[in-house]
Amino acid sequence: MKRRHALSCIAASLAAPAFAQGSEWPHAKTITYVVPFTPGGSTDVVGRTVAEKLQAALKQSVVVDNKPGGGGGIGASYVAKAPADGYTLFGGTISTHAINASLYKNLPYDPVKDFEPVALVAFLPNVLLVDPNAGVNNVQELIALLKKDPKRRTFASSGNGTSTHLTGELFADVIGVPLTHVPYKGTPPAMVDVSAGQVTFMFDQITAALPLLQAGKLKLLAVTTAKRFALSPNTPTMMEAGVPGFDVSSWQAIYAPKGTPKPIVQRLSQEIQKALKQPDVQEKLGKTMGMEIVAGGPEELAALMAREIPRWAALVKKSGATAN
Repeated sequence: MKRRHALSCIAASLAAPAFAQGSEWPHAKTITYVVPFTPGGSTDVVGRTVAEKLQAALKQSVVVDNKPGGGGGIGASYVAKAPADGYTLFGGTISTHAINASLYKNLPYDPVKDFEPVALVAFLPNVLLVDPNAGVNNVQELIALLKKDPKRRTFASSGNGTSTHLTGELFADVIGVPLTHVPYKGTPPAMVDVSAGQVTFMFDQITAALPLLQAGKLKLLAVTTAKRFALSPNTPTMMEAGVPGFDVSSWQAIYAPKGTPKPIVQRLSQEIQKALKQPDVQEKLGKTMGMEIVAGGPEELAALMAREIPRWAALVKKSGATAN
């Protein structure tokens, strides 16, 4: 009896820390949600929306920290080195956790080995945007302009290694015209220069472009997905516009540093999935911004990465794109 009692005590003591990690977290400590791009873009909007809901659910302060640069690599590298205690989250994207793995020769983090998948937030299409005064009304007219005038062969992106960068490289490869990539530290400054005619065109999420589109300062030529976009049903897809096989979707996800205890990851994932299903979030991210909300868990996000990393590696190789 004494022996069984002793064994029971040992088992209980071993189980206690694991249970405590999940049950006692979070303590009275601020949770930092790192967004690897400038304020105003899709990743920032997702981050601030999720942070607000997490703060209410966990009853702890959740602050958004923008760390732009390096195609999201600066912010990703910061989180990869952060303590795995549940107090640092990362707003990951198709760029930081799929494209960068092959685009950068010396990536300062490993998208798989350095992070714990927490939640798959949403999918969203890229769109092709030009200056309304550029004199082009459709994709074929843009292609004709690029072929005719070497000085106009420029495209902007939200940064080296982003999906907007690689989508532009893919476009150059498909149409057979060499283009000059002009990277920016985030979407807003890139769109401002495109709208002013400083750069000819860019691909980016329609969510970030809506204010300038509504103000008539940008023109929308096409969406990059295989199907038309609900927010702009009259806009053709790239394939409909005469660019065969052009199908690109971006995605938003949330990660924690590798080694973050599973009970904490599970709690975070559950709260984030609940938040994404709330009517006001569905309205804001879904109906208003056009995101296809997934609200998936760690397993779904890990499976997506397993498909996306090799897919984009093949596209990077084909296009010859590089960021360093």
